[in-house]
Amino acid sequence: MRLRALLDTDSLGLRLLGGEDELDRTVRGVMTTDLRDPSRYLSGGELVLSGLAWRREPGDSENFVRILATAGVAGLAAGEAELGSVPEDLVLACARHRLPLFSVSEAVSFASITEYVVRQVSGERAGDLAAVVDRHRRLMTSGPAGGGPEVVLDLLGSDLDLRAWVLSPTGRRIAGAVPDDEAGGVGEAAAAAQLAGEHLAAARSGRRSPHRVLLGNTTYSLFPIRSGGRDLRETVLSDWLLAVEADAGDWPAERLDLLHGVTQLIAVERDRRDAARTVRRRLAQEVLELVQTGAPPAEIAARLRVAAPVLLPGLGTAPHWQVVVARVEWEGGDVPGGPVAQSLLEEILVDPGSAGPDPADRIAVAHTGDEAVALVPLPALHDDDSDAKTEGLHADALLAAVQEPLSRGLADDGRLTLGVSAAVHSAEGLRGALEEARHARRVAAARPGPVCAAGHEELASHVLLLPFVPDDVRRAFTARLLDPLRDYDRRHRAELIPTLEAFLDSDGSWTRCAGRLHLHVNTLRYRVGRIEQLTGRDLSRLEDKLDFFLALRMT
Repeated sequence: MRLRALLDTDSLGLRLLGGEDELDRTVRGVMTTDLRDPSRYLSGGELVLSGLAWRREPGDSENFVRILATAGVAGLAAGEAELGSVPEDLVLACARHRLPLFSVSEAVSFASITEYVVRQVSGERAGDLAAVVDRHRRLMTSGPAGGGPEVVLDLLGSDLDLRAWVLSPTGRRIAGAVPDDEAGGVGEAAAAAQLAGEHLAAARSGRRSPHRVLLGNTTYSLFPIRSGGRDLRETVLSDWLLAVEADAGDWPAERLDLLHGVTQLIAVERDRRDAARTVRRRLAQEVLELVQTGAPPAEIAARLRVAAPVLLPGLGTAPHWQVVVARVEWEGGDVPGGPVAQSLLEEILVDPGSAGPDPADRIAVAHTGDEAVALVPLPALHDDDSDAKTEGLHADALLAAVQEPLSRGLADDGRLTLGVSAAVHSAEGLRGALEEARHARRVAAARPGPVCAAGHEELASHVLLLPFVPDDVRRAFTARLLDPLRDYDRRHRAELIPTLEAFLDSDGSWTRCAGRLHLHVNTLRYRVGRIEQLTGRDLSRLEDKLDFFLALRMT
């Protein structure tokens, strides 16, 4: 399609701000981004949609437009929602680089423009995709009963003879039938997890998609289904991917464009399903706030009664509840961890053996600060003797399902830690479950590795045994570790004890601990070094961290 065709469609709400002489450019695709440098995701010919979140000062416009022009994009459409209007410096920069510039009304969503462009480009370039686009349009208006991504994959198979699957970042099957023996004889779950891991590793390394992977004797091409042009670390752990049983390295440009269009269609469906999680997220946030502020159990119970039918439709009795706490941390601390962990928990707390996106509708996740908290309902089951029992989540099983692929996505600069509580059956037990899950996560954080998890059963090894330690043993243990620090604090007012507590509570994160104490990182390193010198311990060792933790708990 030509750029000028965008101006002929009033519903798109586009207004031309510059580049009238360039409107005969061909649009080959569409991309939404707010990255300061999106060059790695551009292949040329795209209509770029941007909310201008990358613009911090007027000089940023020249750099951004130069990157787009060098990549050969067809044009830029700038949203008015962020700044109220398109800034003059961006208009001038586009004029200098002869880049057509449109403004997008605040009343028009980027998703609407994306769907329109994909439909037009696909219809003009590849008639065999027209059925996919048209079916998806009908799907978008008919609700979940329309079939979701399965419809698109069925048409890829029938019209293009391509076998494809939509996978979560942990390899859970969202749509399509994942191969088993044909994928090297490793089984369906292992094959899917391997494909997901390869995709995450390729995405973090900055390689341009599609990523080609050989499993057994079969080559697969992996296409990201991105939820936006934000920093990759904000989305990589929760984005879906499209795995196609074919070698895209042999494909012409038209076929690659066609598959990229399919990923955009599935991304629209993904965004629609994410929007449907708003109610569950709000329920989880309300319950979390009530629990953390010490609200009366009756008030918490009332919110749980509201949440139960939303999360478990048709459930006759109130379920048991389990709490899972997650923290995602990136080196440097420049990417917020809470929203990332929230999206991640919504994906990984689904039974790995279940298929499709719908099972995630039973998970309610809130986030506060860098932490995400999941409220997981567990329906009470009954055995032959009618004794109620509960099948819950187990930290080791959760870790086994996500560790390999997510470790690839976290690479060398990220870390995920998880804590799982025991099941509770009343509002009175929810506060204890939350603290239990948080403490289990701190136990997991003391372990090495990019992905670690711990469950409530592991807490019995120390915390629950502390009250039974004889007083003389407790006094000797704490005196040996903490008295040198207390004496030093009294003489020098050095605050080594508060520093030690904050360091352990921050899971050994220098950046987060320094921010919490309002210290420079070098000052924090000096204090920790002094603690190690006075006690003869090494705070990089798990054993010494645990000893200090226990000593502080015994005081």
